Amino acid sequence: MQNLFEEVGSLDVRCYEEFGLTEDILMEHAADGMAAYIRANFPTNSKIIIVVGSGNNGADGIALSRLLHGDYQVSLLHAKEPKSPMAQLQKKRADAINIPTTKELFECDVIVDAIVGTGFSGNFNEELTQLIAKINTTKAFKIACDMPSSGFFADITLTMGALKKALFLDANKDAVGKIQVIDLGISRKVYEKESNWQLLDIEDLKLPHRLREDSHKGSYGHLAVISGEKIGASLLCAEAALRFGSGLVTLVGFEKEHFLHIPHALMYSHTLPKNTSALALGMGFGAEFSTNELLNFLDNGLPLVVDADLFHMEIIKDILKRKNIVLTPHPREFVALLKLTHLADITVDTLQKKRFYYVELFCEHYPHATLLLKGANVIIGQDEQFFVNPHGSAKLAKGGSGDVLSGLIAGLLAQGYKPLEAAIHASLAHTKLASNYNGADFSLTPDDLIAGIGNL
Repeated sequence: MQNLFEEVGSLDVRCYEEFGLTEDILMEHAADGMAAYIRANFPTNSKIIIVVGSGNNGADGIALSRLLHGDYQVSLLHAKEPKSPMAQLQKKRADAINIPTTKELFECDVIVDAIVGTGFSGNFNEELTQLIAKINTTKAFKIACDMPSSGFFADITLTMGALKKALFLDANKDAVGKIQVIDLGISRKVYEKESNWQLLDIEDLKLPHRLREDSHKGSYGHLAVISGEKIGASLLCAEAALRFGSGLVTLVGFEKEHFLHIPHALMYSHTLPKNTSALALGMGFGAEFSTNELLNFLDNGLPLVVDADLFHMEIIKDILKRKNIVLTPHPREFVALLKLTHLADITVDTLQKKRFYYVELFCEHYPHATLLLKGANVIIGQDEQFFVNPHGSAKLAKGGSGDVLSGLIAGLLAQGYKPLEAAIHASLAHTKLASNYNGADFSLTPDDLIAGIGNL
């Protein structure tokens, strides 16, 4: 896991006040880190255009030009004239060694976007918007300094000092490319402070290995999946849970005439089995059950995964009173949940721009619940602990993928995992299953995900 931060300005200030470093020193190391990346990946004499803005992001880019000048054919393109003291200082240094400038793009090997960084919150004028659009059409390798400027699509983002949460907004997933942290003259272990936001690495995945030979099916829990109107959703959930280690899985409310269509390893019943150790409900529910029927299913303290249709139903308020619950909404469902709980009445677009804020808001009011907000980058939160899984891909954009995820979580709950642990490890397994799939990215199906569980 790696720390994630809302901002790193306070970490820079700490370097000045506690470690005796200066803004100039940090900037020189930022530029040196970018230069090291370019030297390692592009041959000497490559043509490089560095597009710079008026602030300290631009100053980083100007400093980079000085470090590469002489070994590379470097040109500066001033999208804005230097205004910050550091930008003016770096320009003075660049001018002293006669670094070429250009007013137009030309064919080159590398373009560096150093126009604005994470602190920018305004809008670009038409001229700058057109410049970025033109940059995107070039064949050059594109590097973003710290954070891609609005509209810029990078092949890699070289971010300074530490990872920022903004890099992992869904809207930025296509823009950032690969992400690499540049040290600022001090180890990240010293530069960073503790954070309650963590970025999950795929190596953090812990699978439900069976270490005891003296065990039986009952040793690994019994999941009850409440089967609704769309039976396919509950089937996918149940199959995923069974494949992910749950010893027993029963479909509850499943009609007998559908029995021939379910895998023989699954059971079905109209009531909860007495030895049920976890519940999953909501997937494919429709209008299958009355509120009283649902309350009967929930008249217990069992760990629970909630998905899909339940986020639009008033009964979710009763469910939120329970302990040991995992909620797995996609953005539209989360917006409905926020409205039902009177926390916010917002659009999906507003949510997507402030995903981290609204996850924190929900977890502040329901600290006992584990929330997994689906998206290009999955966010998992519980109380004051938050995690981002950035390993998802467009392969998972297929109906039923979420039902498989619910099954993975529920299967771990049935085996005794705590809700937060179940959400983290199931999410990582889910994204790894997609990355392991060797077929065309458009062809992945939920059945492919389930089939791949055995090879994790």
